[in-house]
Amino acid sequence: MDVTLSELLATFMESPLVQWVQMLGPLGSCDHVGSEERVSMFMELVDGVFLHKIMTHIDPSPSHQRLNKNVNNDVSLRLHNLSVLTRHIRTYYQSQRPFVRLCMVVI
Repeated sequence: MDVTLSELLATFMESPLVQWVQMLGPLGSCDHVGSEERVSMFMELVDGVFLHKIMTHIDPSPSHQRLNKNVNNDVSLRLHNLSVLTRHIRTYYQSQRPFVRLCMVVI
């Protein structure tokens, strides 16, 4: 079974995670778009900037590290952004863990 890159990209862009992200902001719709638009939307996700915006809506506490807004397909900048995002998610989860445990006991 040979799967092309465009087929893999199409499958990913139709995944529940991407659909959820699309509901939260102007990423665009994947319905009836060409491969260039699909790649553009994918790049918006993997550079970390859009996901960081979503995370700052969930937890608006300031991050200690700056995000690179113009990644321009630079892998090191993308990796930095995703590392900042991962730390933000981890910090938020750890700060909410006592509350989550309390909710689980109540339920």
